[in-house]
Amino acid sequence: MRITKLFKEFSENEKTGGLLLIACTIISMIAANTYFGSAYSHFWHTELGTGSIEYWINDGLMTIFFLLVGLELEREIYIGELSNIKEALLPIFGALGGMLIPAGIYLFLNYGANTQSGAGIPMATDIAFALGVLSLLGNRVPTSLKVFLTALAVIDDLGAIFVIAIFYTKTIVWFNLAVAFGILSFLFVLNRLKVKSLIPYLLGGLVMWYFMLHSGVHATITGVLLAFVIPFGNGDKKSTSYLLQDFLHKPVAFLILPLFALANTAITVSASLQDIITQNYGQGIALGLVIGKPIGIVLFTYLAVKLNICHLPKDLNWKKISGAGCLGGIGFTMSIFITLLAFESIELQNNAKIVILVASVTAAIIGFVVLNVVLKKKQA
Repeated sequence: MRITKLFKEFSENEKTGGLLLIACTIISMIAANTYFGSAYSHFWHTELGTGSIEYWINDGLMTIFFLLVGLELEREIYIGELSNIKEALLPIFGALGGMLIPAGIYLFLNYGANTQSGAGIPMATDIAFALGVLSLLGNRVPTSLKVFLTALAVIDDLGAIFVIAIFYTKTIVWFNLAVAFGILSFLFVLNRLKVKSLIPYLLGGLVMWYFMLHSGVHATITGVLLAFVIPFGNGDKKSTSYLLQDFLHKPVAFLILPLFALANTAITVSASLQDIITQNYGQGIALGLVIGKPIGIVLFTYLAVKLNICHLPKDLNWKKISGAGCLGGIGFTMSIFITLLAFESIELQNNAKIVILVASVTAAIIGFVVLNVVLKKKQA
């Protein structure tokens, strides 16, 4: 199995970044519920120009996170695990099941209610958090399992991006959207002309982001679109895509995602978890992430293998896939991101975030325990 140096670097950054993400979340939750909680929460809503600090993190810095996701996806498609269709189909089916089943569970409980729009919340997997938990198992984890979980989470993120673009766009300003895509087309031409300098792409991306921001389509979509017009070449260390992806890993893992966690988990817990979890949207999120994710991932990959659509790598088995499926229930970053788009009510947003945190931690513990037992048996 091909494991590039960039994948190893990405995996290491994601592991450490995931642990940092957990630490930031704990710090933020504690800070928001202390004597200084009001001041702490108010800080993130401090106006900075035309928006709050939280706004610039969610709509600005997170675009860079999506740019990195796009670059990773591009690399996987061209020379990575998704370049071989037979190998790619296993995580693709896993991701598909891991999106459809949780969304189906949520809609079953919330169809027709004012919380129906939250169906996208339990569809996502947090790469950093999931790989952070996986790293706790050390070198007992087979590389194929790391690759499967990473590819699944990247495809999952792509699915979440489509969900955001299609279902969470309310009003479209067609002129601004046309300008944004006009810039994208111009950058594509530069790509075809083999212009390798990053400067025109980054400047064009910045202008494209501005018009996308004012088009009604969520501005973070710009990051993914921009990734696919940045020259990939043969994907070696000198390629423009590689250089940018390599540069972005650490700022995203150690600055942008921790800031996102700090800003979006400053939640004052005013209602009990029992009250929240008895609500249909709370049950939909919790069951979708903790139960729906592993069922969807295992079921769809099992059917794909049994139907001979794809094959299971030699060092993987269904117990390991089940453990990875449980870790797929760690929604966190993307789930919180979609929550902000799905619900307008601050109370609903905060309650949903609490459920996401509890469900993600539960999924992490279950996944860790399952894989720990499975990998110990293998060693014995």
